[in-house]
Amino acid sequence: MPDAADTIPCISELASRARNAGARVVFTQDWHTDPDPEFEVWPPHAVIGSWGAEIVDELDPGAADRVIRKPRYDAFYGTSLDHLLRLWGVRHLILTGTVANICMQHTAASAALRWYDVVLAEDAVSALTPFDLQSTLRQLTFLYLGRVAPSDGIVFTAATGS
Repeated sequence: MPDAADTIPCISELASRARNAGARVVFTQDWHTDPDPEFEVWPPHAVIGSWGAEIVDELDPGAADRVIRKPRYDAFYGTSLDHLLRLWGVRHLILTGTVANICMQHTAASAALRWYDVVLAEDAVSALTPFDLQSTLRQLTFLYLGRVAPSDGIVFTAATGS
């Protein structure tokens, strides 16, 4: 992703502020076996045990953070994410990450369809092209009634953790 490295400081800062407010932080990790049917669409990537499957060092998950390994674009598909969020009583999700029009869009859609309040931190998301990012933001706000905000405009409250 051309802009992925630029999002790392924003993601790191947002995660730190979330932890300090008592909010849950969940990392999702693209995690594929070889072969994987997805490799018919995209070249092999994020293969289990490879460098490409690892979370970048600058975003090292904290001890209380969760890491969800996902087999497809959508972080809810085939994972325990929804179960964990419901156990924790989470209703508000702030999404960050890469490939806005693929992984981010599918995860945001899946969250919204489960009635989570979805906010996408626009400076903490990267895409293949500016058009891809803009189309994702449009879909999120128009179709799923999600919100888009700069990461420094997202406020965590101690009472809600969100």
